[in-house]
Amino acid sequence: MTKVFESDRSAGFGTQAIHAGQRPEPLAGAIMTPVYLTSTYVQDALGENKGYEYARGKNPTREALERNVAILEGGTHGFAFASGVGATDTIMKLLKSGDHVVCGENVYGGTFRLIDRVLKNFGITFTFVDTRNSQGISDAVSTATRLIWVETPTNPLMRLTDLEAAGQIARKAGALLVVDNTFASPFFQRPLALGADLVMHSTTKYLNGHSDMIGGMVVTNRDDLAVQMQFLQNTGGAVPGPMDCFLALRGTKTLHLRMPRHDENGRAVAAWLAKRWGHERVIYPGLESHPQHALAKKQMSGFGGMISVETGSKANAKHVLDRMKVFSLAESLGGVESLISHPASMTHGSVPADVKAKMGLTDGLIRLSCGVEDVADLIADLDQAFAGL
Repeated sequence: MTKVFESDRSAGFGTQAIHAGQRPEPLAGAIMTPVYLTSTYVQDALGENKGYEYARGKNPTREALERNVAILEGGTHGFAFASGVGATDTIMKLLKSGDHVVCGENVYGGTFRLIDRVLKNFGITFTFVDTRNSQGISDAVSTATRLIWVETPTNPLMRLTDLEAAGQIARKAGALLVVDNTFASPFFQRPLALGADLVMHSTTKYLNGHSDMIGGMVVTNRDDLAVQMQFLQNTGGAVPGPMDCFLALRGTKTLHLRMPRHDENGRAVAAWLAKRWGHERVIYPGLESHPQHALAKKQMSGFGGMISVETGSKANAKHVLDRMKVFSLAESLGGVESLISHPASMTHGSVPADVKAKMGLTDGLIRLSCGVEDVADLIADLDQAFAGL
């Protein structure tokens, strides 16, 4: 089990980002965690080893990343996976046939696809609710509910869940609260401190921050859940390679430097868009016009770089997307470079049309991931792209 070094807990976030969970390599004193490219480990004698037997179960590079992110999230155990969906799938394996899950209706399209096309076939039932309404979460809970799954802010409609309220509902029901914290990152939001049992990430996004690897992460501060997650991680085998772990670990070292710039750019771009296009069409928790702005200020320390804009039609969205020059048309988010996407046909392309319509995900919606470029260039790019609308 990858447990954190307790001595790392007292440091500030920036110091933790750079040092937590890592120690100089003992052979030569390398300051960077080596990439342990090995599938197996030589044992000292029958039944005697150095704590490592086979790399699916443990890898020192992976363990350093797991400890690091666990500390950043305020947890005691971290588990790395080959992708965010791999992390989600493994969490769902905590359940059994007959169990019930309350899930946010506006979750990442890959999460919905996993639930709708795979997990439902194994006797697990799901109720999708608008998690902006805590009473709606409570009303959906049944005696069979074992897990409540939320994203906050959601992808791509930027809706928030009151995590303290959701945690109380989960505890009363004897269920687990799982929070996808990918959009906020642990720099801006700490769900474990607000009542979550498990926090998951696509490490591909802000934690790595450089658009050069795929990965997932689960963090908990419950020893019982950690035992189960370690078993499932090893048994299911959805583990990342050591090079991907090395890249993600390099990324977390600058998380505290990147996130304020993402936030600064996001606030400026959202304010410009709201003035240019109208507050009612720009969805960003950092705007006072966002209906959950007060909750965002309460449970987040910043608002980040994710913005959605309702252009009114697919034709208008295409007009903007085709003209972008600094923003790149691509899936994903959270990298140092700015990206723009069309959720209805890209990240949520696998979600049925009626489900998208019910949650308010239209063909006119575009999603921006503001990178760390000069904000004047981002605004100038949007200005020329929106020209003519």
